[in-house]
Amino acid sequence: MRGKHLLIIFCWLLTAMPALAGNLLTPVPGKPVAPGYRLPDMDGESHKLDELKGKVVIVNFWATWCPPCRRELPSMNRAWKKVKGEGIVIVGVNVGEDEDTVFAFNGEYPIDFPVLLDQEGEVIARWPVKGLPTTFVVDPEGRIVYRAIGGRDWDDDKLLDIVRRLGAGKNYQDKR
Repeated sequence: MRGKHLLIIFCWLLTAMPALAGNLLTPVPGKPVAPGYRLPDMDGESHKLDELKGKVVIVNFWATWCPPCRRELPSMNRAWKKVKGEGIVIVGVNVGEDEDTVFAFNGEYPIDFPVLLDQEGEVIARWPVKGLPTTFVVDPEGRIVYRAIGGRDWDDDKLLDIVRRLGAGKNYQDKR
């Protein structure tokens, strides 16, 4: 339970200090292999990170009680609409909540990309998460290339172009 309290405190710090949640992605030194996961979605269907190898994957850890998460998710949903045909996948990993809570939240904040449930916090414990929201960009080889602690405007084409370059051999077209 102590870990959840620390996440709540960090989440509130990000709310109070928006400069920490700028529009930059931070490169992850050494590009470690992303920890795998097997998590259910709200329909109980199981999803594995390994199934997405060969694609760029944006993995967002969030919770319904987190104000920066609530502000970030609409832009992430708009980003999903922009990139879903480009070999880029967005996956939301809800931390510590049940499907009823997430389903009710989805009525207020529609999310069209896959939302997975890490109810026991087993997956978040294996990723280098520093607070909520924390988002990772995983390259087609399955390595963590970027991390974003705090909210971002994910539908900003400057930010998306950074992500698109990771899959440049496929459908990327620089929009500048």
